[in-house]
Amino acid sequence: MADIKIKPGEWDVLKSKFRRKYNHLTDEDLIFNEGKEDELVDRLATLVRRNRDYIVFTLKKGLADLEGNRL
Repeated sequence: MADIKIKPGEWDVLKSKFRRKYNHLTDEDLIFNEGKEDELVDRLATLVRRNRDYIVFTLKKGLADLEGNRL
């Protein structure tokens, strides 16, 4: 289970950051439905070839500074 909660408005910002860092991801890859954080984390981990912990860490880091440019 993912230790993260993402709101749709927050995901819009995180999605653009993820797209900048991993420019091979498509809109379909970055689809997120509220309450389905585990599904998102698993999909991103597979697509960027990282483990779940790295993805959760990266998402939390991005949530901590939504106004910043970095992920």
